[in-house]
Amino acid sequence: MPSDRTLRMMNRVHRVAMRVTGGRIGWHIAGMAVVELTTTGRRSGEQRTTLLTAPLRMHGGYVVVASRGGDDIHPAWFHNLRAEPRVRIAVDGEAPVEAIAHIATPEERADWWPLITGRYRNYAAYQRRTKREIPLVLLTPTD
Repeated sequence: MPSDRTLRMMNRVHRVAMRVTGGRIGWHIAGMAVVELTTTGRRSGEQRTTLLTAPLRMHGGYVVVASRGGDDIHPAWFHNLRAEPRVRIAVDGEAPVEAIAHIATPEERADWWPLITGRYRNYAAYQRRTKREIPLVLLTPTD
Protein backbone atom coordinates (compact mmCIF):
# COMPACT_ATOMS: atom_id res chain seq x y z
CA MET A 1 0.00 0.00 0.00
CA PRO A 2 1.20 3.52 -0.68
CA SER A 3 2.69 5.35 2.28
CA ASP A 4 1.58 8.85 3.26
CA ARG A 5 4.92 10.10 1.96
CA THR A 6 4.39 8.40 -1.41
CA LEU A 7 0.86 9.80 -1.72
CA ARG A 8 2.08 13.33 -0.90
CA MET A 9 4.87 13.01 -3.47
CA MET A 10 2.44 11.80 -6.14
CA ASN A 11 0.22 14.82 -5.41
CA ARG A 12 3.23 17.16 -5.68
CA VAL A 13 4.31 15.68 -9.03
CA HIS A 14 0.74 15.95 -10.29
CA ARG A 15 0.57 19.63 -9.25
CA VAL A 16 3.91 20.36 -10.93
CA ALA A 17 2.69 18.81 -14.18
CA MET A 18 -0.45 20.94 -14.01
CA ARG A 19 1.53 24.11 -13.33
CA VAL A 20 4.22 23.49 -15.98
CA THR A 21 1.61 22.81 -18.67
CA GLY A 22 -0.68 25.63 -17.63
CA GLY A 23 -3.36 23.08 -16.77
CA ARG A 24 -3.32 21.35 -20.17
CA ILE A 25 -2.19 18.17 -18.40
CA GLY A 26 -3.60 16.99 -15.10
CA TRP A 27 -7.26 17.97 -14.92
CA HIS A 28 -8.31 14.68 -16.55
CA ILE A 29 -6.81 11.24 -16.00
CA ALA A 30 -7.97 8.05 -17.73
CA GLY A 31 -11.26 9.67 -18.70
CA MET A 32 -11.95 10.96 -15.17
CA ALA A 33 -12.16 14.54 -14.00
CA VAL A 34 -9.61 15.52 -11.38
CA VAL A 35 -11.04 17.34 -8.38
CA GLU A 36 -8.91 19.49 -6.13
CA LEU A 37 -10.51 18.90 -2.74
CA THR A 38 -9.85 21.18 0.22
CA THR A 39 -10.93 19.94 3.63
CA THR A 40 -10.46 21.29 7.13
CA GLY A 41 -8.12 19.20 9.25
CA ARG A 42 -10.18 17.55 11.95
CA ARG A 43 -7.46 18.03 14.57
CA SER A 44 -5.40 20.93 13.26
CA GLY A 45 -8.22 23.05 11.84
CA GLU A 46 -5.86 23.83 8.93
CA GLN A 47 -6.87 23.69 5.28
CA ARG A 48 -5.70 20.48 3.54
CA THR A 49 -5.80 20.09 -0.23
CA THR A 50 -5.49 16.95 -2.31
CA LEU A 51 -6.08 15.97 -5.92
CA LEU A 52 -8.53 13.13 -6.52
CA THR A 53 -10.00 11.45 -9.57
CA ALA A 54 -13.77 11.55 -9.88
CA PRO A 55 -14.97 8.50 -11.79
CA LEU A 56 -18.62 9.52 -11.70
CA ARG A 57 -20.61 12.75 -12.14
CA MET A 58 -24.10 12.91 -10.76
CA HIS A 59 -26.61 15.26 -9.17
CA GLY A 60 -24.48 18.23 -10.27
CA GLY A 61 -21.46 16.96 -8.35
CA TYR A 62 -18.52 14.61 -8.46
CA VAL A 63 -18.19 11.20 -6.85
CA VAL A 64 -14.75 10.45 -5.41
CA VAL A 65 -13.53 7.14 -4.04
CA ALA A 66 -11.84 6.93 -0.62
CA SER A 67 -9.71 4.00 -1.74
CA ARG A 68 -6.19 5.01 -0.67
CA GLY A 69 -4.98 2.43 -3.17
CA GLY A 70 -6.75 -0.40 -1.36
CA ASP A 71 -5.14 0.28 2.02
CA ASP A 72 -6.86 -0.94 5.17
CA ILE A 73 -7.22 2.62 6.49
CA HIS A 74 -9.28 5.51 5.16
CA PRO A 75 -7.43 8.45 3.62
CA ALA A 76 -6.96 11.50 5.86
CA TRP A 77 -9.16 13.63 3.59
CA PHE A 78 -12.07 11.25 4.23
CA HIS A 79 -11.71 11.57 8.01
CA ASN A 80 -11.56 15.35 7.61
CA LEU A 81 -14.74 15.65 5.54
CA ARG A 82 -16.56 13.22 7.80
CA ALA A 83 -15.81 15.62 10.67
CA GLU A 84 -16.59 18.72 8.57
CA PRO A 85 -18.55 18.12 5.35
CA ARG A 86 -18.27 21.73 4.16
CA VAL A 87 -15.40 21.64 1.67
CA ARG A 88 -14.07 23.49 -1.38
CA ILE A 89 -13.56 21.92 -4.77
CA ALA A 90 -11.92 23.08 -7.98
CA VAL A 91 -12.29 21.33 -11.34
CA ASP A 92 -10.71 22.07 -14.73
CA GLY A 93 -8.57 24.85 -13.31
CA GLU A 94 -11.59 26.93 -12.35
CA ALA A 95 -11.67 28.90 -9.11
CA PRO A 96 -12.57 26.79 -6.07
CA VAL A 97 -16.22 26.73 -5.01
CA GLU A 98 -17.89 25.78 -1.77
CA ALA A 99 -19.33 22.28 -1.74
CA ILE A 100 -20.91 19.80 0.62
CA ALA A 101 -19.54 16.29 0.99
CA HIS A 102 -22.09 13.50 1.28
CA ILE A 103 -20.88 10.01 2.12
CA ALA A 104 -22.88 7.53 0.08
CA THR A 105 -25.47 5.53 1.96
CA PRO A 106 -25.31 1.74 1.58
CA GLU A 107 -28.09 1.96 -1.02
CA GLU A 108 -26.34 4.71 -2.98
CA ARG A 109 -23.05 2.82 -2.88
CA ALA A 110 -24.79 -0.32 -4.14
CA ASP A 111 -26.03 1.72 -7.15
CA TRP A 112 -22.85 3.74 -7.79
CA TRP A 113 -20.13 1.12 -7.18
CA PRO A 114 -20.96 -1.05 -10.23
CA LEU A 115 -21.01 2.06 -12.44
CA ILE A 116 -17.53 2.98 -11.23
CA THR A 117 -15.94 -0.46 -11.29
CA GLY A 118 -17.51 -1.33 -14.62
CA ARG A 119 -15.57 1.46 -16.26
CA TYR A 120 -12.53 1.77 -13.96
CA ARG A 121 -11.46 -1.71 -12.88
CA ASN A 122 -8.64 -0.43 -10.68
CA TYR A 123 -11.22 0.48 -8.03
CA ALA A 124 -12.49 -3.11 -7.94
CA ALA A 125 -8.88 -4.25 -7.46
CA TYR A 126 -8.49 -1.79 -4.58
CA GLN A 127 -11.60 -3.22 -2.92
CA ARG A 128 -10.22 -6.76 -3.23
CA ARG A 129 -7.02 -5.66 -1.42
CA THR A 130 -8.79 -4.47 1.72
CA LYS A 131 -11.30 -5.77 4.23
CA ARG A 132 -12.90 -2.33 4.68
CA GLU A 133 -15.69 -1.22 2.41
CA ILE A 134 -14.28 1.63 0.38
CA PRO A 135 -16.50 4.69 0.83
CA LEU A 136 -17.84 6.82 -1.99
CA VAL A 137 -18.35 10.54 -1.48
CA LEU A 138 -20.49 12.92 -3.53
CA LEU A 139 -19.07 16.45 -3.63
CA THR A 140 -21.83 18.86 -4.63
CA PRO A 141 -21.20 22.58 -5.18
CA THR A 142 -23.44 24.74 -3.03
CA ASP A 143 -23.31 27.81 -5.31
